[in-house]
Amino acid sequence: MSKKNIAIVAGGDSSEYVISVRSGANVLKAINQELFTPWLVRIKGEEWVVLDGENKLSDIDKSDFSFTVNGQKCKFDYAYIIIHGTPGEDGLLQGYFEMLHVPYSSCDVQSSALTFNKFFCNNYLRSFDIPMAQSVRLITGEKYSSEQIIASLGLPLFVKPSAGGSSFGVTKVKEAKELVEAVNKALDESPEAIIEQFIDGKEFTVGVVKTGQRKLVLPVTEVIPKNEFFNYESKYIPGMADEITPARISEELTLKVQALSSRIYDLCSCRGIVRIDYILKDEIFYFLEVNTVPGMTETSFIPQQIKAMELNMTDLITDIILSGMKN
Repeated sequence: MSKKNIAIVAGGDSSEYVISVRSGANVLKAINQELFTPWLVRIKGEEWVVLDGENKLSDIDKSDFSFTVNGQKCKFDYAYIIIHGTPGEDGLLQGYFEMLHVPYSSCDVQSSALTFNKFFCNNYLRSFDIPMAQSVRLITGEKYSSEQIIASLGLPLFVKPSAGGSSFGVTKVKEAKELVEAVNKALDESPEAIIEQFIDGKEFTVGVVKTGQRKLVLPVTEVIPKNEFFNYESKYIPGMADEITPARISEELTLKVQALSSRIYDLCSCRGIVRIDYILKDEIFYFLEVNTVPGMTETSFIPQQIKAMELNMTDLITDIILSGMKN
């Protein structure tokens, strides 16, 4: 029986392109090549290509998600999406694969679109009494009153792109005069901005993966940024944050945040590997966001948590692929 062709789909059109490429390389390395034939597919704008290392093997035929190599047409049996941001985390790529009946690794169209928009996701989860900061949504071109926002949410506060992947465009605003510039910065990354009340606490993140074979909540990671908050530099520049797995919290708090993460995963109808971020204050975990295509570089949180649980990433990815092919 011939091995199934697996596309590791990386790249994308967001500020996280470089991180996605690194994540893709790490996932490619973890694919079980006795069971599957993996191919690295890189997407950027209109250019969709199959790569061998950095060398282009073929363009992708977008009409059926196939490619030609050595004069032979090859179709992909499965897509492992590792694009952070658009089009891999917001539902666009998922919709494309749904239309072509190509199984894929991540959350479906609806779940991806919901979780990608922080404001929509917050308000959906708020209806289930999930604790989180109060927030205000602004759309490009919308008039707003800085005074009213600050009167409602207080200072300091956070301004973030409402639809975005990483910590690009995020500003901690300490003085009223900084708000307009922070909003403009967020709106450069996304058509919407979310302005959030500041919660002074420690940051934590939890991975969850549920397949037909496994239902796992991974160990909790405690995040201690060297900057004022966990921004892009803290996330991706070595030495800019201490990441402690398992987190230095009680067993009671560990079980509490793991149960909350499993519930949020189910409420958002997630699939595959997902990471959920929180702020802990006064023994309450305040929800920050759901990452439906979390970083998978060697130093990213999910690989750290998999290692801390003494699991094998190859086995986990194999489970995800096989489970997706059956559905």
